[in-house]
Amino acid sequence: MNPRVTQTEFRGAGVALAADRWDPPSQGVGGSGVGRKGVVLLLHGGGQTRHSWRNTGRNLAMGGWSAVAVDARGHGESQWAPDGDYGIDALVADLTSIVAELGEKPVLVGASMGGMTSLIGQGENPDLARGLVLVDIAPRVETSGTAEIMAFMRSGLDGFASLDDAAAAIAAYTPNRVRKPNPDGLRKNLRLRDGRWFWHWDPGFLRQGDEPTRQADSIVRYERARDAAAAVTVPTMLVRGKQSNVVSEAGAQELLELIPTAKLVDVSGAGHMVAGDDNDVFSGGLRGFLDDEVIALRP
Repeated sequence: MNPRVTQTEFRGAGVALAADRWDPPSQGVGGSGVGRKGVVLLLHGGGQTRHSWRNTGRNLAMGGWSAVAVDARGHGESQWAPDGDYGIDALVADLTSIVAELGEKPVLVGASMGGMTSLIGQGENPDLARGLVLVDIAPRVETSGTAEIMAFMRSGLDGFASLDDAAAAIAAYTPNRVRKPNPDGLRKNLRLRDGRWFWHWDPGFLRQGDEPTRQADSIVRYERARDAAAAVTVPTMLVRGKQSNVVSEAGAQELLELIPTAKLVDVSGAGHMVAGDDNDVFSGGLRGFLDDEVIALRP
């Protein structure tokens, strides 16, 4: 049997957020029958959409978990922030609203931006979730790696002449990943306007002020993320791409010192986009953590 897949919507902090949900084959949306293990909330990185989790969502549902992947504000089919606010406070407020609407404590699984949102949200609200999985993100990040991400996002602001051009740009940015022969799958992440293909996120997401402002914000967020990590008590796992240019070995070690009970998984051959670079390894490691660490502490 296949998982039940439905589309749904959440109310964030002033924006509507699009989502996909995968439920175990024997469960309907919101079902709580025998064997259902709980819900996993999947939060993507900046510039991505909920579709980056589709393989993970299916895998989790086949293992007895309900999985919900949400488009962040300004991304995918979610509303753009009317005031242009894509700061961490707005993202955490959206997360808090989603969890309240779910009606049960989820396990938070966040990649990059979604991971930082999850870390700060959980650290500052200990009752938010029952588990935390950080996908290639930690309080300490390498500025050279984050600069590469921002440069890649800015490089597509003028759009692409074809889906093949967009696929080529992704292949150059993610050399660890096997390129798919058919680029049609990118239609979920791109929109055709005036004969060109544009990433489906608000360009205002990249407006962060001048360089001194960005540096000051980065320092403040680092300290805030450290404080949040030190307050985390739920089962936690950091999944790091061994070839990551964002989370170094030192950054991973610092997180483990802040959360002594956390587990670290290094995915060989994967970079910052861990879930996409090696989805089978990622999904298998995630299910193992959920079943071995989170289930044992189920309230």
